[in-house]
Amino acid sequence: MSRIYAGIDVGSCTTKAVVINAEGEIIGAHVQRSGIDYRRAAQETLKKALGNIEPNGIKIVSTGYGRHNVDFATGRKTEIACHAKGGFNYLRKGLTLVDIGGQDNKVIKIDDEGKRVDFRMNRKCAAGTGAFIEEIAYKMNLPLDILDSMARKAKKRFKIGSYCTVFASTEILSHIRAGVSAEDLVRGVFESVIDRIMEMMPLKGRILMCGGVVEHFPIIAELLRERIDGEVIVPPRPQLTGAYGAALFAKELDNNR
Repeated sequence: MSRIYAGIDVGSCTTKAVVINAEGEIIGAHVQRSGIDYRRAAQETLKKALGNIEPNGIKIVSTGYGRHNVDFATGRKTEIACHAKGGFNYLRKGLTLVDIGGQDNKVIKIDDEGKRVDFRMNRKCAAGTGAFIEEIAYKMNLPLDILDSMARKAKKRFKIGSYCTVFASTEILSHIRAGVSAEDLVRGVFESVIDRIMEMMPLKGRILMCGGVVEHFPIIAELLRERIDGEVIVPPRPQLTGAYGAALFAKELDNNR
């Protein structure tokens, strides 16, 4: 069997694993909650991504918030490097990558040769992230899996003014009391996510949107398309971009022996 390589992206909320072959094609992948034991989550996610594939001699690169907990990895790379690698490999041309994660957001500019020329990372608070959406859904007593369809039924654009997650929750409760529809409020929450992203860096040209939030709430990419002068692209599995980039780095380790 040809050589195989794996990337494990240990995020604060979910752990992602991608297995690729010598041609860089994805032959296995898995996503699960990270929980409180990052090493165990990485082991379980990799095992499920491998399936029946024999892992003998596999090269592994870890990335993400918990990358240093993956002590069985061959190497480690930052999430900025891995998202840039995975995103560029998808398009093979210059782009701005927007990753919306569980606890932070990343905006990375990449040139036509795949080199990072600029990036921003939001670590101030959970505003505009998956945690923000989860908190609002909890306050509104709404399941996460219906939010996307609810937002599509909104009758008007409604702006959430508060930047802070805590203040936004309080603001939404006051709007509910005032009779604003749940559909308009949910769309307003997604618009708020876009607001936070656009504050990080001017967005134009070719935009590649990644991350679990984009995968589970595709309306976010559609809302961004309405607000920028450029092309918004979503890869087939946006949540796997960082893990895929890590797997490509693992392949490079083998090639550079």
